Amino acid sequence: MTLNDAVLQQLALHLDSCQQQARDTVKITDQYPDMDWEDAYEIQDRILKLHLNRGARLAGLKCGLTSHAKMKQMGVTEPVFGFLVDTFAVAPGDAVDTRALIHPKVEPEIVFVLKRELRGPGCHIGAVLAATDFVMAGIEVIDSRYRDFKFDLKSVIADNTSAARFVVGGRACPVEQIDLRTCGVVLEKNGQPVTFGAGAAVLGHPAAAVAALANHLGRRGSSIPAGTMILSGGVTEAVTVAPGDHVQLRVQDMGAVGLRFV
Repeated sequence: MTLNDAVLQQLALHLDSCQQQARDTVKITDQYPDMDWEDAYEIQDRILKLHLNRGARLAGLKCGLTSHAKMKQMGVTEPVFGFLVDTFAVAPGDAVDTRALIHPKVEPEIVFVLKRELRGPGCHIGAVLAATDFVMAGIEVIDSRYRDFKFDLKSVIADNTSAARFVVGGRACPVEQIDLRTCGVVLEKNGQPVTFGAGAAVLGHPAAAVAALANHLGRRGSSIPAGTMILSGGVTEAVTVAPGDHVQLRVQDMGAVGLRFV
């Protein structure tokens, strides 16, 4: 790490307050251009502690930047990773108050729930599928705290990869009953289809993103516990939403799930 403890804590408090107050900021690497990847994840870890100290509970983990084209554009070789807390959770069909957000967007997700621990390094797609209890449909609401959604990779990792809200639902589907590479996804806004995709858009196979998460945590001395829920990454590009919008996700063999914005 290149940043000292005081700066790391200051940046964690700054980004956390931006989220709590729905207030944007310039990317933190503008002021600290030498911060490294360890700094970024340490800031994220400290933000999680702030949530837990307020009484939130860890609800799951998430993968981001799961498109090969986007990773090549950003000059990285693996996705980025973040956390989800229960205060981010939205029940299917419920409303999200946009006053608590800055500039929300939605992404369709394939959600994994594990029945066994996953530990890296060396985790692979087969290990993920063997450890998965079931998969479901999910929508992540992303809301970068950075002004105009302008950030670099280290800044977005520190900002918990723009996590804000999420909903999961539909039908819990055993992985052996579905080809996650070819399963189709349709995201609708206000009754109209707006994006289409298939599971292969996520690193060629959504389980590859979960394996990358396990390997990332393994390098940091931890693992993914049994029972963990994981959002494997956006299947399509993110879609901007505003008050009055209703979003519905349909995933082949997994049913549908939706939420509203007010």
